[in-house]
Amino acid sequence: MRLNVLKPARGSKQSRHRVGRGVGSGWGKTAGLGHKGQRARAGGYHKVGFEGGQMPLHRRLPKRGFASPSRDATAEVRLGELERMKAVDIDLAALKSEGVVPHDVLAAKVFLAGKIARKVTLKGVKATKGARAAIEAAGGKVEEPAPKVESKAAEKAKD
Repeated sequence: MRLNVLKPARGSKQSRHRVGRGVGSGWGKTAGLGHKGQRARAGGYHKVGFEGGQMPLHRRLPKRGFASPSRDATAEVRLGELERMKAVDIDLAALKSEGVVPHDVLAAKVFLAGKIARKVTLKGVKATKGARAAIEAAGGKVEEPAPKVESKAAEKAKD
């Protein structure tokens, strides 16, 4: 077999469908668009979801859900990942430097997945109840970040 004698299989290649190229082509004159009307004109057709002036389905249905703009700002950290870290005092900067969390996160939370046997101190990183119990059972401690103090204007808005 030589490269210069290779051919595609019979019937595998078809010529391009060319509309509006004369009566003999079978797709001449109106080019498959029919006679007159909006669909036959240049400049497109109505927008997606248009229902002839009736209120479209996507506007009749109620809105659902909410996408929080800050959902990617908090990273999840497993206990097993803390076990593999070299640092003893673990804060957000230590997690970022060892590549446990991405560099663009603003906070981190440790949750109970895996085991920890060494003594570590969490500073400024949140932890679930189960993760806190596991860290304290291993001889470590969790120093939670200080709670946010609400402004007086926010307190008045609540009342």
